[in-house]
Amino acid sequence: MRQLTLFYRLMVRPMWREPMRLALTVLAVAIGVAVVLAIDLAGNAAAGSFHSSMETLAGNYTLEIVGAGGVADSVVAMLATQPVPLEYSARIEDYATVVESKETVPLIGIDMIAEANQYWRNLSQQTTQGESTGANALAELENPESVWVNRGLNKKPGDELDLLINDGVEHCIVRGVYTDSSGHENAILMDLAGAERLLHRSGRVDRILLKLPETVDANEWQKRIASLLPAGVELRAQGTGTDENRKMLAAFRWNLRLLSYIALVVGAFLIYNTISISVVRRRAEIGILRALGASRRYVMWAFLGEAAGIGLLGALIGIPLGRVLATSAVKLMGTTVNMLYVSSRPGAIALSASSFAAALLIGLGVSLASAFGPAREAMQVAPVDAMARGRREYASRMHSGRDLGIAVVLAIAAAALSRLPAIGGKPVYAYVATLALIAAAAYAIPGMVSFVAATTTSLLRKLIGVEALLASRSLVASLGRTSVLVGALATAVAMMTSVGIMVGSFRQTVVSWMDHQLPADLYLRPAGNESADRHPTIAPELVEKIAKLPGVAAIDRLRAYQISCEGLPVTLASMDAQVLGPYDRSNFFSGRPAQEVIEELRGTNNILVSEPFTYKHRVKRGDAIELTLGNKRDRFRILDVYYDYSSERGTILMDRETLLKYLPDPAPSNVAVFLAPGAKAEEVRREIMEAAKDHRILVFSDRDLRTEAVRIFDRTFAITYALEAVAVLVAVMGIAGALLALVIDRRRELGLLRFLGASSGQIRKLILVEAGVLGLLANFAGFILGYFLSLILVFVINKQSFGWTIRFHWPVAVLCVALTVVYAATVLAGLYPAEVAVKLNPIEVVHEE
Repeated sequence: MRQLTLFYRLMVRPMWREPMRLALTVLAVAIGVAVVLAIDLAGNAAAGSFHSSMETLAGNYTLEIVGAGGVADSVVAMLATQPVPLEYSARIEDYATVVESKETVPLIGIDMIAEANQYWRNLSQQTTQGESTGANALAELENPESVWVNRGLNKKPGDELDLLINDGVEHCIVRGVYTDSSGHENAILMDLAGAERLLHRSGRVDRILLKLPETVDANEWQKRIASLLPAGVELRAQGTGTDENRKMLAAFRWNLRLLSYIALVVGAFLIYNTISISVVRRRAEIGILRALGASRRYVMWAFLGEAAGIGLLGALIGIPLGRVLATSAVKLMGTTVNMLYVSSRPGAIALSASSFAAALLIGLGVSLASAFGPAREAMQVAPVDAMARGRREYASRMHSGRDLGIAVVLAIAAAALSRLPAIGGKPVYAYVATLALIAAAAYAIPGMVSFVAATTTSLLRKLIGVEALLASRSLVASLGRTSVLVGALATAVAMMTSVGIMVGSFRQTVVSWMDHQLPADLYLRPAGNESADRHPTIAPELVEKIAKLPGVAAIDRLRAYQISCEGLPVTLASMDAQVLGPYDRSNFFSGRPAQEVIEELRGTNNILVSEPFTYKHRVKRGDAIELTLGNKRDRFRILDVYYDYSSERGTILMDRETLLKYLPDPAPSNVAVFLAPGAKAEEVRREIMEAAKDHRILVFSDRDLRTEAVRIFDRTFAITYALEAVAVLVAVMGIAGALLALVIDRRRELGLLRFLGASSGQIRKLILVEAGVLGLLANFAGFILGYFLSLILVFVINKQSFGWTIRFHWPVAVLCVALTVVYAATVLAGLYPAEVAVKLNPIEVVHEE
């Protein structure tokens, strides 16, 4: 009980005397915890808990039969002839956009009659007026216009529903409403025969779900069925495609989660500073306690208890705040997932007990780890040294040379670590290298502060006045605290700078790449929402009609499929080498002329692969890979590697003539239109839209595509900018709290200045100059650190995570604006502490001691 009383008097009561500083420190921890929790919850909803309606409606099947380009109907007939009662479900799967709501949902064709018992238990209560039995409704479902919708689409039996499918709008009638097992996954179901006609999948389905009887040997029958399948068709575990997508999303989640830790790192600096100030200000009390018999361990645990209280309070505030932030974060992450990876509708945001416990542990863990150094210092204070208030600052100045040596060693270690390869596709060593660089900067900052103060004091005095002289000397006199403050803000500025350079470099690289990637004058694609794994098609007859227009010189029919290669999703694409050859300006790794490369591609089993594909599958130019296409498995030689920034999943590109030999579907996914000499783009666009009046297509110029690509790029990285802004906000808040602490700690000194004739304006100016100098030092240190961190981000982390080569680029305007805003915010953060300093009563503060 006595120890608790001492803890309250030594630690708790002084904290409550400075509510503003306490609130700022707690809020810094709360924001850090909230950001980490929000990214974790949003990641689980948008990527970690990734699942599609197609998987939700897969039922209890355990196996699936799939093939690139689909599975022939004959495989279904083969399964029906097996001597054991196999449960199977043939599926046709695609996407449709609801014209009314613009929402894109899965469109699934199944055998309605065969699977009625599984999906339509409540059919008789949900049919259109005048229908009293499920049998009548099932008969209607055999009509190609009849669909069955999820309750989430807010439709009722008898409602009309217009669906954008590929390049046309289909008018459908809702015959019933169902609720899937998840209760929220929207999808549209229709009969298998109707879907086959609607989606032009004559004679094939997309996959067959399968379940073996429990009475048979599962391994033996899997081998038996696999042996009966035609070449190019694979038997695998149901949901393998979803698992492949999760694996592909792992690097994205890993990088975003680590980025969210920036705010915590900055918060850790501020907690360190808070506890350090507490130690300095209570040295006398610590000495008295030690003289009265308090043990070293008690003193250490007292300060760790203060940190634990701050961490716990910050975590309790951060948890509900993180849940609120997750709602916005999941929208941004969902956009990125859809544009770069896979079609996914985010799941529900679930704050589980484990997430709650993890957030508490993060808040407590970061606080205790940050406070350990100052607490250990407090433990070592001897009673005889208790009144030596400047001893710690003196030691900081004396050790600055040693610290510079440590900084050099850490910087060399960071350089060495950045050259090590990834572990399991994750740039683990590169992230350790970034931590080593941040630590190196922290050790170098005391020497930098001393050097800058010594070399600029005279200049500052001439430019600003005597207040600048006093501010500079005050910051050097409290070097330990000043260094921590500069380190906290410099870390935030460095991460902002490094990520800004990385994103700016990536943006400029994409813009330059598109100049080579868009040789045509006009581009056509089906209307509807885009996603990395959706490849709707344009009717071949429409393409032929466009090719005959007088202003069109040539068209390139591009087709894309989603396939699997070595357990990872890959885009298989084709283009017309005969048409593209004279126009192509693509960049290849070999440096060969594009026309020469395209000529070698024509009509052969040569392929081009994107840079991310080579990194993920560890192949290079000249290697051969095996692909299963249609009913064949064949070898393809990598002719060259091309730069590609459209998708992180990797792309295989072959000649259209070659692909049609394996997958004879002439419908293109996109069309590139090359104009005849003298033709005007706007006139040809109008002619195309007139020819396509019965179709839903979008027509873009190359300029339109560049603008759209940049817009998507900026939207994709919006969450990155948001995380950087939060880190800077936490750091600026810390500056405000620390300046307030410095004012309170130096109140006797400020009182003496008032007695010596300093005016209120001069005291205010002194504090604001200190804030300004801190901001300049932090911006300078952060910019230098950020540059070196950007080298690791651009050339190591990005390459090891995604396989993209990014050309370094300085986003000068963005950096100048960002650094100016940070500096202005730092100076503004000194306003409140300056007002507190002005309002101090000089008689009271001098008599305190």
